Amino acid sequence: MINGYLYKWALLLGLLLGQVAALFAQDANLARAERAYRLFVAEQGDSLHAMLTRELQEKLSPEVFKGTLRQAERQVGKLQSHSEWKKESAQGITIYYCNVQFERYTLRFVTSFDVDGGMNTIRLIPAPVLSTTAPVQYDKEKMSERDITVGVPGFSLPGTLTLPRGQKQYPVVILVHGSGAHDRDETLGPNKPFRDLAWGLAEQGIATIRYEKRTKVYGATLPEGRELDYDTEAVDDVLSAIALAKSLPEIAADSIYVVGHSLGAIVAPRIAERAQTGSLAGIVLIAGTPRPLEDLVVEQSTYLASLTDASEATRAQLDQLKREAENTKKLGTPAFNDSIPLLLGQPSSYWLFINRYQPLETAKKLTLPILILQGERDYQVTMQDFGLWRFGLLRNKNVVLKSYPKLNHLLQEGTGMSTPFEYNQASPVSGQVITDIATFIRTGQVAD
Repeated sequence: MINGYLYKWALLLGLLLGQVAALFAQDANLARAERAYRLFVAEQGDSLHAMLTRELQEKLSPEVFKGTLRQAERQVGKLQSHSEWKKESAQGITIYYCNVQFERYTLRFVTSFDVDGGMNTIRLIPAPVLSTTAPVQYDKEKMSERDITVGVPGFSLPGTLTLPRGQKQYPVVILVHGSGAHDRDETLGPNKPFRDLAWGLAEQGIATIRYEKRTKVYGATLPEGRELDYDTEAVDDVLSAIALAKSLPEIAADSIYVVGHSLGAIVAPRIAERAQTGSLAGIVLIAGTPRPLEDLVVEQSTYLASLTDASEATRAQLDQLKREAENTKKLGTPAFNDSIPLLLGQPSSYWLFINRYQPLETAKKLTLPILILQGERDYQVTMQDFGLWRFGLLRNKNVVLKSYPKLNHLLQEGTGMSTPFEYNQASPVSGQVITDIATFIRTGQVAD
């Protein structure tokens, strides 16, 4: 018994020491960031160069760091002050930064460090401009909410029906999640884009249905005899939500719309294809791609690696990811190499379905109204994807497309290059997106 207690105390002490070590590492990196800034201001380029990882020291000359402050001041005026230091982490990357006020502009001084404390990133970039979009508020005078349940037998999913006040029947939007185990609000950090859409649309006289995604509630559990694919991940549950909407007395049965975000946008044409004729009045695709998912995985990972000066280990991981993606494309053919893992660890059924399913070709065959929306700052699904939709559906008169210069993948306003760190900042869905969806439901068009 005593040995058991000693073991537990030793284990607990080890955990605590690990946490303390992590805290010290964080504090050490913050101190390194502050030192790098002081060296930058003092224009001590040699000392800045010495803080780099050995790999970067071999690639970059100390001359690169000399006169950088003078160059910046020639463009934006004299340096005046800097803000307090902050740390942000997203998708395995941690950055340390402060905003630097010059006479005519505010820039952000950004640093990042490897596990050994070597500086692998030092950048001076435009400071992001805070969103001017007002937070969406729940107003019980304008809307009401009640619990509902959607899903196929054996896989009940708790959800929320949001109803405007003032009419007897309303058009309804069914919100379809992106990839991952999302809750009904599609919560990411402090942001809840599906809740924002639901409350914003309610103010414009449109009801919504949103619910917990099946992977959130049941994990990897599947119906007996079924395999993981887009249907079991998402489509089957949307079809059940459509059936529920048709049965609700508050809903206009001829005005049911599906609004899909990210993966939800990819499967929206599939949902329309599988829905009973006349069940849907239209679909809205937000930040969806017509390209193979494996291409996006590689593209996004490459972009994230570019946010720091990638090490040899990171580049090796990217090379492995590319090999897995290329091999995944060959699944079901003699060229497939079963010694290479499938991408993202997903089963063969998932990738076989993706390889067969063509969102763009499916959308071409649809005759119901389609609205395609895209943030121009989105790094996860890009304007290249939007261009493919536009070109591929050029002859389809039932399709309306619109992009937004300031929006990212979560429909948050911002400036400059989008990064995953934006998702850590509370910023509601743009009101223009909500207005455009409502206008499309009412008229089939959107404002330019």
